[in-house]
Amino acid sequence: MASSGTAHTFNNPAIFAEVLLKGLLGGLGVQSPDEELPWSRRIHCGFVLVYSLVSYFYSCSAFYLPGLAPVSFCAKDKGGEDCQTVIQLFVNRLDSVESVLPYEYDMFDFCKDEMETRPSENLGQVLFGERIESSPYKVNFLEEVKCKSLCTKSYKKGNKEDATKLDFLKMGMQLNYQHHWIIDNMPVTWCYDVEDDQKYCNPGFPVGCLVNQDGKPKDACVINAEFHKKNTFYVFNHVDIKISYHSGEAEGWRGARLVAATLEPKSINQADEKNPNCDGAIPMEVPGVFDSDVSIVYTYSVTFEENNAIKWASRWDYILVSMPHTNIQWFSIMNSLVIVLFLSGMVAMIMLRTLHKDIARYNQVDQVKALLHKASNDQGKILGALRGRTGGVRMEAGARGCFPAPRKGMLLSVFLGQGTQIFIMTFITLFLACLGFLSPANRGALMTCSVVLWVLLGTPAGYVSARLYKTFGGEKWKTNVLLTALLCPGIVFADFFLMNLILWVEGSSAAIPFGTLVAILALWFGISVPLTFLGAYFGFKKAAIEQPVRTNQIPRQIPEQSFFTKPVPGMSHQMYYMFGFLFLVFIILLITCSEATVLLCYFHLCAEDYHWWWRSFLTSGFTAVYLFIYSVHYFFSKLQIVGAASTFLYFGYTLIMVLIFFLFTGTIGFFACFWFVNKIYSVVKVKMGLYIL
Repeated sequence: MASSGTAHTFNNPAIFAEVLLKGLLGGLGVQSPDEELPWSRRIHCGFVLVYSLVSYFYSCSAFYLPGLAPVSFCAKDKGGEDCQTVIQLFVNRLDSVESVLPYEYDMFDFCKDEMETRPSENLGQVLFGERIESSPYKVNFLEEVKCKSLCTKSYKKGNKEDATKLDFLKMGMQLNYQHHWIIDNMPVTWCYDVEDDQKYCNPGFPVGCLVNQDGKPKDACVINAEFHKKNTFYVFNHVDIKISYHSGEAEGWRGARLVAATLEPKSINQADEKNPNCDGAIPMEVPGVFDSDVSIVYTYSVTFEENNAIKWASRWDYILVSMPHTNIQWFSIMNSLVIVLFLSGMVAMIMLRTLHKDIARYNQVDQVKALLHKASNDQGKILGALRGRTGGVRMEAGARGCFPAPRKGMLLSVFLGQGTQIFIMTFITLFLACLGFLSPANRGALMTCSVVLWVLLGTPAGYVSARLYKTFGGEKWKTNVLLTALLCPGIVFADFFLMNLILWVEGSSAAIPFGTLVAILALWFGISVPLTFLGAYFGFKKAAIEQPVRTNQIPRQIPEQSFFTKPVPGMSHQMYYMFGFLFLVFIILLITCSEATVLLCYFHLCAEDYHWWWRSFLTSGFTAVYLFIYSVHYFFSKLQIVGAASTFLYFGYTLIMVLIFFLFTGTIGFFACFWFVNKIYSVVKVKMGLYIL
């Protein structure tokens, strides 16, 4: 129980602020400027501080970080401004694992909404090719629907327009194109049982399926024994929608909140379109050869289920947990951590043992200096003796020969500037994603955040590129700034524009509209390029980075390298979808690239090879080559992509990712090695009089 004095303190903000300040000072052992607090009063103030903080945090209310507030739904007769009655069902683009070409819902001959509306989409949604629109499926909260007819699509034999529409629908079934529906900003999932009595929830469901000419069912046709006729397509023309909700009666808020939306697609041949029967067992068949009229009746049913066990904030869990690739691979993470610990141990051994001995030997130069005065004519013997006494990093390689300007310094500085921009963008994006701001519920936020951050981070790119280019002794600053602002983004945009042309020709929904392309160019040239020039201005105004030792004007000859300094390739892979673990893997990648580059750099310095500038960048940047090799392997072993356009698009987008990853990892390795080399030679007391070579 708090005392009356304590209660009075809480009621007076001024006194409470004073006590809080004094409690902080007392807890830290710092005296107040106007008086000395006795220990008893310090303890009392500390108690007040702890009590107030606990009370404050206990009374705090949580909020949903992505900024998407929950929507309450009520029955039709109980609706209001704070409680909706109509549940809108939106449809998104259709895509396929056998094709990289997504298509809008309207491209297929499905039932259309007469009052079609399209919600506004952000930049990320447009770049990802999302095309969300309203659907003809009408749903009211707690109003169940039983086998309601939506529309009928008829295809007449001999009609070219009907034949074209039906052929496109058959193509969608043959390539296993998937619907993607949205209710309350949540995907409508198709859940079904798989092996080991587990349930798999797919955030999409197929248009239909095919039984080929050999009588072998493909894709979803394997789930029903009635799908057995050769060279026949089966259309899923009926859906049973089940919506689960969390009631607010016991929670203190009005109405209910939707926590799950699932469906089950069915293929039903309706004998009477005016009186549909959704319990029929005869599937809706579309013959492979269009030799007779075809009529498809689309129907749907809706049921509701109260489920108070699922909270609104965790309604995505059942989707993420059921997907096989979202299971956290703890073994892979632990394996990566073991590798990091192994590399850290090697780096620590070098820093604490080998380099410590090297530095101790270098600092013995003062003892040898007296020998120079006695035997100035015998410098060769002395230098030979010094070479014999020094191990690890050689003196010649470690001092004047270790910091020559790299070849193609302009290109290296440009790559490092762009890599810095990508690294900061990636770090901030993943950090915000870990906090929940970029959750899947906030559609397109991840891509939008990445693009905006890349545009705004032109300043550090220009600064790093200019500062390093000046350190390398470069003088063509205008060329450096232009290349930093235009080279790598230009390559990415050219590749992206070429891919977009293919999407335009194919009529895909992933094709970026012309207005969006203009907006991207405006962001690039209107914001990113000027910011790059601004950063380069400050970079060139700064003095060049001072090296710990002076550099010989005449490059030394590099001895023949041992076999262990040659690169040895190795690769592994793992996919992560949850941002928290993705951020952990990002940190592991950062440490691994840094330590592996430092180790290889040290081994080359021991072998008197001073060409570490480009090697440090390429050592970790070569990870992008492994990424490309794995992408090729994944294409041929896992994917079922057919068609030249889809193949070209796959490798076109892969090259963009490989370039970005090359700059990203290369920059990590370079700055780790740059810090390492400067650190070890800044503590070595090199006497320049010894290097009369």
